Parts: sequence; structure tokens; C-alpha cells
Amino acid sequence: MLDLFSGLDTHVAITLVLSLGFVLAFEFINGFHDTANAVATVIYTQSMKPRLAVFYSGVCNFLGVMSGGLAVAYAIVHLLPVDLLISVNTSRGMSMVFALLAAAILWNLGTWYLGLPASSSHTLIGAILGVGVANSLINHTSLSHGINWGKAIDVGASLLVSPFVGALLAGLIVILLRRYRPGSNVHKTPYQRQQVEGRKHPPFWTRFMLIVSAMGVSFAHGSNDGQKGVGLVMLVLIGIVPAKFVLNLDSTPYQLDRTRDAAQHLQQFYQRHEADLSKIIVKSNSASQYECHPQQTAATASQLVQLMGDSSDYHNLSASQRWDVRTKLLCLDDAAKKAADLPNLSSDEKQLLSNLRKDLTTTTEYAPTWVIVAVALALGIGTMIGWKRVVKTVGEGIGKKDMTYAQGVAAQATAAVSIGLASWFGFPVSTTHVLSSGVAGTMIADKAGLQMSTIRSIALAWLFTLPASMALAGGLYYLSAQWF
Repeated sequence: MLDLFSGLDTHVAITLVLSLGFVLAFEFINGFHDTANAVATVIYTQSMKPRLAVFYSGVCNFLGVMSGGLAVAYAIVHLLPVDLLISVNTSRGMSMVFALLAAAILWNLGTWYLGLPASSSHTLIGAILGVGVANSLINHTSLSHGINWGKAIDVGASLLVSPFVGALLAGLIVILLRRYRPGSNVHKTPYQRQQVEGRKHPPFWTRFMLIVSAMGVSFAHGSNDGQKGVGLVMLVLIGIVPAKFVLNLDSTPYQLDRTRDAAQHLQQFYQRHEADLSKIIVKSNSASQYECHPQQTAATASQLVQLMGDSSDYHNLSASQRWDVRTKLLCLDDAAKKAADLPNLSSDEKQLLSNLRKDLTTTTEYAPTWVIVAVALALGIGTMIGWKRVVKTVGEGIGKKDMTYAQGVAAQATAAVSIGLASWFGFPVSTTHVLSSGVAGTMIADKAGLQMSTIRSIALAWLFTLPASMALAGGLYYLSAQWF
């Protein structure tokens, strides 16, 4: 990290600092916006004091980011169309990054101020989609090329399904507890525990489970949402200091060999299936350097192998050569993805394309350790601030009756497991949506009823987050692109 600013002009260094500041500000806001949901039940049930709860939640968020991997980070990045990803080192590419971050920050702050458990993930994804739509309008291209629709559908499905899964599983846990532990203190509310029994805290094992599940939600939140910040930081670094970050300069000779081999195997695949591929790939007449041409995959693969030569170290390539290698790797990955749409492909051929995509992106989808640490710190510190507004909404505003200990444990345990599994498989999900829907599911299972005014507010925030963030980001990007 120490040599990050070496050799940079003053205006470039200032732009870099501002850009990184924007991303870390988004993650900081994400911390106190989303993680309030993670500590809501443990604070509301008086299992932990608020300051202690948010402190440990911040630590767990930090650890979650550090151990979360990069699957979600690049799932978010690849929502952007390939032509934007290969032009991110231009002024228009940087306008894109600023627009989507500004939109996400504005909407997050607005919903936090109103105390609504809206989703930072939902907001960020909407902003990315808005930039893609605006890019299509600017370039007068079809919307089918402005957004990576395949990835958008996958991400949208995970955002849509996860709240329903959270509600169902959390409700089921409460039903099982009611059936097999009907007389347990776990079904009391904090008010009942204090007024009837004169005890402030939940029973020992209930308290233990509430604390463990809350920290689990925080860890899972860090492993999922923290990755989104890592992906955005990498977009900024690639855009402003491409010579140092377009490729993983610490890649091993083995990784470079695998990359070359993958390019050659993809070239052979396209040659074998040339007739069938010509039917599903639309030929482009554009000569733009910021556009991939899948019909020229064989030539692109040859150019990549020639560029890389016999080198076993990316340091041996010039800055412009590194950018060319990255561009061709992204285009070849896009070509492999399109090839997977061929009808009647055997399972072996589909597995081959999947393996080739992994090898083609192994040196482009990475993040330095200092990037992960910086995002982890921003998210962890943000967790310790601003939690009060959302805690009351989750604890008292969703159900008509106060939350019981059993409901808190069920909602948190479900959220922790669901979000953790989503991170493992590379699906971005919303901590806010999973947890608040889990609480709602427990209220329904306990026949406690729902406060429709709060549910309506949360639903409206969920409904309007996507179009609002799309409009904000798209508008900002369109205006800045005209300016530059």
C-alpha cells in the first residue's frame, strides 16, 4: 500500500483519495445502517448492553470481511456490462463509480434517518443497474447490452427469495419451540420477564443463544456486505492506477500458465462449434476498443497468448500491455459465458466452460490484503454508530406484541445461517430483508399479529429502493458523462 501514490500526479492522487473515501464512506454507512438489524434483538431483549453489543458486532463484522472471500465482490462487479468494465480507466468509467456510490450513500442516509430497515445491498445493486441503463442511453445501444441480465437475474432472485426463506425458517423454529417447550421462559417478552419475575436478563441459555446468533448475523453480514465494498474499491483502483491493479501482479507462474491454457482451450472450443455459435452470437459492426466481439474469440485468444508470451511474471509487461491482457481476459470470459448458452451441450462441455472461466479470471478477480482490511475497518467502525433508530423498529414495530426471546433467537439464527450460506455460494443478499422478514415470520407463527403500518413502510422502502437508486445513479451518471 505504501507505494500506492508513488509516481502519481497531484490531481490523480487527490482523485484517488476522494474515490477511496467515497467507497469507505459507503461501507461506514452500511455498518451503522444494516448492522443495527444484527444487534436489534440482542439489545431489545436486554441480553447485552447496547454499547457492548455494537462493539462486539463491529468486531464480528471485521472478522467476517477478512474471511469472506471474493465471490460476492465480483458477483456485484459483474452486474456491470463488460464494455463498462473494460473502459473503467476512462473519465466515463470514473463517472460511473462516483455516480453509483453517491446514489447509494444518499438513499442509505435517507432511509436510516427515517428509521426504515431498507437494504444497502438492494440500494447498491439498484445503483449499478441504473448506471448500466444510463450507459445504454448514452451509447444508443439496446438495454440488453446495458446490463448483465444473466447476473442481474441471479442476484435479483437471491434478493427476492432470501426474505421468504428467512420468514419460513424462523417461523418454523418458533412453532417447534412452542410444541416441544411450551412452558419455557423462552416464550416470555423482556417486559414479562422483568415485571412478573423481577429479572432483567433472559434465562442463561436463552441469553447465550441470543448473543451467539447476533454475533453470527454480524459475522455473516461482514462476509457478504463487506465483499461489495471490496469490489468497489477494486473498480476505483483499476480506474485510477491501472498499471498497478488491472492484474494481480503477485500471480504465480502456475496461474499464468493456466490462464494461457484456458485461452487456447476456449479458442479450440469456438472452432469446434463455430457453426452453432454463429446462430446465437450477434455480429457487431462496431470497431470500438471498449466493446467485446465474441465472434472474434479465436483471434482474441491468439492475441492474448501472444501478448503474454512465455512470461511467468506480469511485472515484465508494460502498463498498456497489462491493460490489454485484462481486456482480453474479460472478453474471453464473456465469450465463455455466451458459449454456455449453446443448446445440446454435454455436461462435460458445460463443466469445461465453467473451469475455463475460473482459469481466465484467476488473475483479474483478486484484492490486496490492505483493501480487505480497509473495508473491514470501515464496516466495523460504522457498526458502532447510529444503531438506535432501527433497533426500535425491529424490536417493537413489526409485531403487534413485543418480541419474545424465542422469536429473537429464531430470527437471528435463521439470518446468520442464510446469509452465511449465501456468502459461501457467492450470492449477495440483504441482511435487513432476511432479518426483518424473519421477525415477521416469528410473529405470524406465534399468532402475535403484524403492525401493518410498519410492514407497509418496510415494504414500500423495499419496493422503491431499486427504482429510486436506479434513477439517482442513472441520472448522476448521465449528467457527469455529458460534462466529461
